[in-house]
Amino acid sequence: MNLYTEQDVLPTMELLVVVCSLVLLLLLILVIVLFSIFQKRKILFITERNKAEMRYQEELTRTQLEIQEATLKNVSWELHDNIGQLLSVANLELNMLHKKNEEERERTLEDIRGLVGRCLMEIRAVSRNLNNEVITQVGLAESVRYELNRLDKLGILKTSLIVEGDNWKPPQNDALILFRIIQEFLTNVIKHAKAAHLQVLFQFSIDRLYIAAKDDGIGFNIEQVASSSGLINMRSRAALINADFNLTSQKSKGTSLIINYLRK
Repeated sequence: MNLYTEQDVLPTMELLVVVCSLVLLLLLILVIVLFSIFQKRKILFITERNKAEMRYQEELTRTQLEIQEATLKNVSWELHDNIGQLLSVANLELNMLHKKNEEERERTLEDIRGLVGRCLMEIRAVSRNLNNEVITQVGLAESVRYELNRLDKLGILKTSLIVEGDNWKPPQNDALILFRIIQEFLTNVIKHAKAAHLQVLFQFSIDRLYIAAKDDGIGFNIEQVASSSGLINMRSRAALINADFNLTSQKSKGTSLIINYLRK
């Protein structure tokens, strides 16, 4: 005997259809909401990535301009203090040449040839430093060696460079930023440290580059310069390439810079 009539079954089927429709509608709404959240997060991620890329490119451009400015300043020192002096001595020797006998003239001419040869070597070095691609061509460590050699030649202070491990080249843009951080440190040493010696260490390993620079200058209170533009620039540039940066200093004990750069 059938306990349910056709009239009883129809409302039940209608209710089931309504419930299924509501469930499907809720699922559809949930999918739309989740898709909307995903799209918003994706757009936010892309926006933030583009902003970070723009900041990186802006900082890279500023870094290149600062390197060029520092290079031109260094070249002016080289021309005045080194090449200019060599040419002045050669010119003086030439002016005195007519007052000497034949034997003395030959010796003087030999001296002048040596002076001119040294000038040519210095001019080639200056030309190499003016080349914007020098860091890419010779590598970061050798570019720093050029900077240290220049300080030695100018008699500003005694320097040394130690390179350990198998030398590998960071990506060009990262190398420029690393070079500028070191260059700014060297500039501060020259201007403020009153140091007699400066040592730079490059330690290459498979997955990282460890850079340490230390002078024996007068040092300073790190808390007093924590907000200085130079220190902020160095720290922010290191952050751009995900490098650990640490600058320490003590009065009468010099200043140390440490950079840990992970290989990419």
